[in-house]
Amino acid sequence: MFITFEGPEGAGKSTQVRRLADALRLDGHKILVTHEPGGTRIGESIRSLLLTPDRDHPLAPRAEVLLFAAARAQLVNKLIAPALAHGTIVLCDRFSDSTIAYQVGGRGLPFDPVRQIVSFAVAGLQPDLTFLLDLDVGEGLSRKQGSKADRMESEDRSFHQRVRESYAELAAREPDRVVVLDARRSADELATTIHALVVSRLEVDRSTAKTSPSLRQDGRVARAPGTREEETRPS
Repeated sequence: MFITFEGPEGAGKSTQVRRLADALRLDGHKILVTHEPGGTRIGESIRSLLLTPDRDHPLAPRAEVLLFAAARAQLVNKLIAPALAHGTIVLCDRFSDSTIAYQVGGRGLPFDPVRQIVSFAVAGLQPDLTFLLDLDVGEGLSRKQGSKADRMESEDRSFHQRVRESYAELAAREPDRVVVLDARRSADELATTIHALVVSRLEVDRSTAKTSPSLRQDGRVARAPGTREEETRPS
């Protein structure tokens, strides 16, 4: 299962990724936790270009979307796809929905070309479940006060408002995949809700797998993946 976390700045995505990973490991699942942009050595180099403020050399919006896509393509190829193939549950802090929200919604780039770039970069991979932590822009930015703002966080309030609105539109288009949660709730409440929803989804998937066994190329029924946690290192 591939689970992603999305939301505007300050919504608490990283905290909930960690909380869910801990809970699922206690349940006996293999877990890979990663993030965007980055997650691989090449991706982390691109991350520095994307998030380090540089007013003397502003990054063009089209260059920005292509760099995000390049980092994501490397992440999918080196980490996410292999982990999923081995039955590992993958949790990712941001994924392709962020590109639609930030580069289409925030920057105003055209939807269709960006969507094509995104699809090409991930070879058509889509999350099975996405948690959208929704939060008022002002409250989210206030939560970030006291920490050094990166290039995206440094954008003006109107940019971040467009991002939030774009996320809302995305959730309305894909209600079966995207679960919207009020990020004003306590971290404990959110963690409990998210874990319960994931466990429920896993039980449904397990039940479906029992009634519809998959076949390997040799015609045999594929065995269910093990539950031992694997270590996966960035490439």
